[in-house]
Amino acid sequence: MSDVPSSLVVVVPARNEERRLNGCLLALQAAIRHLRLLHVAVPVRVVLVLDRCTDRTAAVAARWPSVDVVVTAHGRVGAARAAGVRHAMTTAGGTDGMWIANTDADSTVPADWLRTQLRSANSGADLVLGMVQPNPADLSAQLLLAWHERHDFVDGHRHVHGANMGVRGHMYLAAGGFPDVAVDEDVQLADRIRRLGGRVVSTRASPVLTSARLSGRTTGGMAAYLRDLGDEPAHRKWTVQSSPGITLG
Repeated sequence: MSDVPSSLVVVVPARNEERRLNGCLLALQAAIRHLRLLHVAVPVRVVLVLDRCTDRTAAVAARWPSVDVVVTAHGRVGAARAAGVRHAMTTAGGTDGMWIANTDADSTVPADWLRTQLRSANSGADLVLGMVQPNPADLSAQLLLAWHERHDFVDGHRHVHGANMGVRGHMYLAAGGFPDVAVDEDVQLADRIRRLGGRVVSTRASPVLTSARLSGRTTGGMAAYLRDLGDEPAHRKWTVQSSPGITLG
């Protein structure tokens, strides 16, 4: 089996993201265009999963006819991501040669994001773990500093972020896919792939800009992590520890 992907799908879960979704899709469009400028001919599909949306997210999605839209009512990001991957696999007739890139509707990828994923995939990676950066417009200077002191932007980092990861299709299935959980679905999938002996590449390249709101869609996740981070004493020396979006495995 060749390591070079023959198709690429981007799965994007969204829950009440009417204000941020358009920016997310514009960024993905730029990333796809960047591949074409580099003469990379791998076909790319974007699958958007509208999970229990009650605002105008669907109306925003309707402006993007090239995007596959899946509607679910799970209310759990793990199930939403899994539904998007399942749709991609079903409509493609299988997983042969498929690379599954993942981000979030409240995030914007850099133009070279897909190129970074494919470069690692072409070299034999089964899982690519990228970094995220909180939007500085959403945070105080003190909280932004605390974030960066806990997150080292280096190759070989130990962070796991669903907003910036990619996985080979057959390895995704072998690991059981994204679990049906409200948080840490990304961490659990990464841990399973490691236990299976999959090749994991953790890269600092192409970090994704993500929302840093303090009121989240779930009781855990990024928003809760940022609130806890803001409650830490200002004099404390920050150390990497287990938290949403981070794994020490």
